Amino acid sequence: MDEPPAVLDTAEAKADYVHRICSAWDYGVHPDAEAFTLFARWKDVFDFVFSKLMCWVAIDRGLRLADLRSLPAENYDTWRKARDRIYRYIMEKGWNRQRKTFVQTCGGTELDASSLLMPMVGFIAPNDDRIVTTIEAIKRPFDDGLMHGDLIYRYDWQKVQDLECQGAVPESEGTFNLCTFWLIEAMALTRRPDLVEEARVKFDRMLGYANHLGLYAEQTGARGEALGNFPQAFTHLGLIKAALVLDRALDGLDPTVLSPSAI
Repeated sequence: MDEPPAVLDTAEAKADYVHRICSAWDYGVHPDAEAFTLFARWKDVFDFVFSKLMCWVAIDRGLRLADLRSLPAENYDTWRKARDRIYRYIMEKGWNRQRKTFVQTCGGTELDASSLLMPMVGFIAPNDDRIVTTIEAIKRPFDDGLMHGDLIYRYDWQKVQDLECQGAVPESEGTFNLCTFWLIEAMALTRRPDLVEEARVKFDRMLGYANHLGLYAEQTGARGEALGNFPQAFTHLGLIKAALVLDRALDGLDPTVLSPSAI
């Protein structure tokens, strides 16, 4: 039976997206926006690691789809070379040798919770020393790290205020619930007994921040109050994924089979 036309059309559209990303890299690296929308006003100022990571993911998945489904990929070699260039760029510019951690901006020093996504998308092995030290850095108390109790901030919002953002962020913001579930998942993925056990404890405590219906807001305030969007779908997706990964890790099973990079 012939391939349904819609499948071919979709494949060609995705190939076009991937090729556009590769073409953009041919013109050099540009400042851009970050994972969290508060940074949109500085999209022409900073070179964020997260956006480079997502470019790598897009090209990597294009290559995987071409291999798994034998879909059209006339520019396959170009895609592969672009993916490898992005990988090297992140490893060189997104890794801070002094802090021994992945950072928010290329060549910068500040932490960002989106670094926790690296092992989840297959960019780096979950037990690589570089991601483990990044986890440990994020777990340090706020100001040096991103932790507040058992929860984490998405970035150092106090440093953001120092950028004279004129009200782009509130005077203070809560910990980001999705990011706390990212931390739990990243710790479980390492399969290191101490981190897996710590992830279990954090997960159990995190359940206490849901309301009486088991729903989470976008953020949790200093007094445990729900802040931001409510209910926040992304938070619940993070909860489900962290629970599945942690369950396998606690049973001694390989949790990486649940990662999109394993598909």
